[in-house]
Amino acid sequence: MPYVNIKITKDGVTQQQKEQLIKGVTQVLTEVLGKHPKSTYVVIDEVELGNWGAGGESLESLLNRKN
Repeated sequence: MPYVNIKITKDGVTQQQKEQLIKGVTQVLTEVLGKHPKSTYVVIDEVELGNWGAGGESLESLLNRKN
């Protein structure tokens, strides 16, 4: 029973894109590991930009500085 957790920033990802991620990851696990799609779980966590950091700064700060 594979469980995959995808973390992305909450910045305009559409439901259609999330569906594509879920379908694609499930397909890879089926093809590569022979896992049954019905027992493969994919969870997408969307993280606010202020809660995701890179280089010692939140992405929110970095993006605000660029604008």
